[in-house]
Amino acid sequence: MNVGIFGLGYVGCVGAGALAELGSKVIGVDINDSKVDLINKGKATIVEKGIDELIEKNVKNGKLSATKNSKKAILDSDIAIICVGTPNDENGHLEMKYIFNVARKIGEVIKEKKSFLTVAIRSTVMPGTNKKVTDIIEQTSGKKVGEAFGVVSNPEFLREGSAVKDFFNPPYTLIASEVDKSLEMMKEIYKEINAEIITTDVGTAELIKFVNNTYHGLKVVFANEVGRICKALGVDSHEVMNIFSKDKILNISSYYFKPGFAYGGSCLPKDLKALNTIAHDKYLTLDVLPSISKSNENHINFAFELISKKSKLKIGMMGISFKAGTDDLRFSPGLEITERLLGKGFDVKIYDSNVMVSRLTGKNKEFLYSKLPHINEILVENLDDFISRIETLVIVNKDKDFNKLLKKDLSNLSIIDFVKIPELKNITLNYEGICW
Repeated sequence: MNVGIFGLGYVGCVGAGALAELGSKVIGVDINDSKVDLINKGKATIVEKGIDELIEKNVKNGKLSATKNSKKAILDSDIAIICVGTPNDENGHLEMKYIFNVARKIGEVIKEKKSFLTVAIRSTVMPGTNKKVTDIIEQTSGKKVGEAFGVVSNPEFLREGSAVKDFFNPPYTLIASEVDKSLEMMKEIYKEINAEIITTDVGTAELIKFVNNTYHGLKVVFANEVGRICKALGVDSHEVMNIFSKDKILNISSYYFKPGFAYGGSCLPKDLKALNTIAHDKYLTLDVLPSISKSNENHINFAFELISKKSKLKIGMMGISFKAGTDDLRFSPGLEITERLLGKGFDVKIYDSNVMVSRLTGKNKEFLYSKLPHINEILVENLDDFISRIETLVIVNKDKDFNKLLKKDLSNLSIIDFVKIPELKNITLNYEGICW
């Protein structure tokens, strides 16, 4: 397949060499004379392990060349991959003008192009860019998306220093488009890459790179703040983090990466508070670790506002323990919201088959009665009775009784879902997820 690479900087140079190695005939396009000349001489435009060999080999065998003539490249290509830079502007947004300039050029050229063109956006871009590029090409060319061309979001996951290795062995290859033909063309050029090809929606594809890199930054800062605490205590920080990283069940896993309700329970709040107190005792100024509990509290506030703005006084809280499968109520965010709702005059009922007041003991019982001294008046044991007495159903945690719930008539209820139960959206039009 013939591929045009627009922009021969870091992402474009690696992509040009790698795709030529995979079998595509690649023509690189750049407005910079020196970059074009370097490629045509068989030299890379960047310093990166392994890229010089790929460029030299594939220029020699005729699989790779470069030009400033974007029109010829577009006319000769089946796929045009946009890899131009998107630096921050003065307000912190990404500067999209270079992306849009390429889109306009593509639109102008495909007026006379007879064959279908897939335009892939490889650069990191602002949300909504795929649609904007589609609109520009349609307006400039007078042709329709899906007929003459398709636009694909295809973010890259390359690390400087290992970019060539990362290209051939990414965590996954991500593509998104409204045009099936374009998706199939992208799958074809990536079929030899050692990774799953994931097809997703455009919004997800445009956002994922920001999420990835922000989390990588968070990990660095988290490790450094832990390191400062370790240093102050005379503890080997690398040994701590090496052992931390060996837990692939919870610490290095997807277990906690599920948007939903706030954390609670007897462990997380207690231990986080203690670690921050240790840092304070050692006169350390940290930013990330102290902000965790503040962010969690803000999320509880957000959830409370979500419920209270419904303007319906009869609220049903389904699941009140801090997580499903337990009767532990200590620092339960659902319990905190229930307390606030009662204080604001709402008529609140609770259904949680795990919570039986007669069986609660010790600190758990003490905590419950400190928050809800009249718990016996609002705890409902029968699910049908519970549903009949409420107007808004709040799903606080996901427990075994949800199969029973889905068999009930909930069509007259407003539903606020904190745990994401997909079937609930089909039960009532008045459905809202806390983070979706």
